[in-house]
Amino acid sequence: MKELFIIKKYYYLIILPLLGCGLFLINKVKDEKTINETTSISEYNSYIDSEADFNQSELTEEIEEVKPIFSYTSIPENIKEKMIGLSMPENEPISFDTLSYLTLSYYDFDGNIKTGEMIVDKRVASQVVDIFKEVFDKKYPIDKIKLIDEYNAIDNLSMANNNSSSFCYRTIANTTNLSNHGKGLAIDINPLQNPHVVGDNVSPKEGYVFADRLNIQMGMIVEGDDLYNAFTERGWSWGGHWNNPDYQHFEKNLD
Repeated sequence: MKELFIIKKYYYLIILPLLGCGLFLINKVKDEKTINETTSISEYNSYIDSEADFNQSELTEEIEEVKPIFSYTSIPENIKEKMIGLSMPENEPISFDTLSYLTLSYYDFDGNIKTGEMIVDKRVASQVVDIFKEVFDKKYPIDKIKLIDEYNAIDNLSMANNNSSSFCYRTIANTTNLSNHGKGLAIDINPLQNPHVVGDNVSPKEGYVFADRLNIQMGMIVEGDDLYNAFTERGWSWGGHWNNPDYQHFEKNLD
């Protein structure tokens, strides 16, 4: 009995305190784990929120990048420098003050929104902006819109590249009369699909297949389509009605 008493005594003095320490350590580990898990979840949620904000910011920037632009101003100095000696002769026979610089958005043949440049007579600048805004809203396809100076003001190069443009100082073929392009009162649209046809001669020659107007394809101007209506309803005439049809050509006679 004495021996049993001694064992019980040591049990209460040694074993029970050890068990108490063990339980304390186990609970402490559980508490720390709970804190760590809570912190991790909080950090994760914070990360998700920051990623969502970042992605939203990226989306907003992307939307801003493709926001359509339709504007007109006087000719900027850097654009004047680009034009002189090309679309504008060195002696500047027509004043830059009679022209406007347009920034125009459009849908290309792949359905992407692009923004181009155009020079027109300032008297029609607002109207031309409205025309291109209307055809943009209709998603009418235009291959490209660049200043003809990007092609060294060589009309054949611009047309062959299917570039839509307006101002280029030049006279009517075989005359000394200034053409409407030379005034900024004529605009050519998708010249490859809408060539100038004189008998068997097609200009640009790369658009020969599109001289057949019965085979309607993307980019071809057809009487009554959205582009045709946008121009003609504002008093512009279409070269497609000429005896030698110039299907790409719209002009406004003000003089």
